[in-house]
Amino acid sequence: MRISTPATFQRVLRVAGLLLALIVFAPTTSQAQTWLVSTDAYVKLGVLDKFGQLGAYTAKFVVINQASGKEYTLVRQIAAGEKGVDVIFPSEASEAEYFKTEKGEAATAKPGQYTWECQVKGKKVVGGRFNFSEVANDVTLVGKN
Repeated sequence: MRISTPATFQRVLRVAGLLLALIVFAPTTSQAQTWLVSTDAYVKLGVLDKFGQLGAYTAKFVVINQASGKEYTLVRQIAAGEKGVDVIFPSEASEAEYFKTEKGEAATAKPGQYTWECQVKGKKVVGGRFNFSEVANDVTLVGKN
């Protein structure tokens, strides 16, 4: 003879089993958080042949660190039909084209004053100056309440 359990008792057993599984697989208490912080300073420089009169041309960007006197250059070829280009200073040395000295030293965003210019056909067509300031990062530990 077969003994059958009521449907409500089966539900209670299922719920109890689910609760037991949740307790067993619940995450343990969390440890203190560790944060990784990254701050990158950069400047976007650009040149544009507004009316597209030149066709294809070469743009040579020159950035000079006023404190050290180091000169960093980046040369870009602008194809006919493209009017201009934007570049990022400092660019990653892992890129095919990046700002570097004559000796190949990659530019970095050291705090200080910089001047820049863009030359086309050996003549300065645009230029300016910018500053990189000191950067400080604050990290806050988020705890459980």
